[in-house]
Amino acid sequence: MRIAMACDHGGVRLKEDLVAFLRELGQDVEDLGSFGEGPVDYPDLGQEVAQKVSAGEVEGGILICGTGIGMSIVANKFPGVRAALVHHTYAARMAKEHNAANILIMGGRIVGSGLAREMVKTWLEAEFQGGRHLRRLTKIEEIERRNFKG
Repeated sequence: MRIAMACDHGGVRLKEDLVAFLRELGQDVEDLGSFGEGPVDYPDLGQEVAQKVSAGEVEGGILICGTGIGMSIVANKFPGVRAALVHHTYAARMAKEHNAANILIMGGRIVGSGLAREMVKTWLEAEFQGGRHLRRLTKIEEIERRNFKG
């Protein structure tokens, strides 16, 4: 799986740990920054990942900011993006199984690297279940079609 990843200054350490972890798992990771702990604006980095997912250039994305809230808001502005902010492994699994989440978002000041690794692994291994969940995703896609005109 090709994964684009980015963070703001609140998630640099966690992102670096997760990039290494994903590569250990054999994943193809595109690290888009930030690469230092100096202040940066999360919308600038979040939109890079969300745009790649929206355009189909990568199969998934991972975003990290201090709480994850800002990155969630940014990522979900892009058509076809289903970004899920998670704080535990159950939410990471449900994000994929029920919502086909293609971007996983975490708070670098909220979760530690051990839990973050577990959530990422859970999300990667989970599969969308379809069924009644597909009907709901279809409704979300219809909302996107109405609101993202051109």
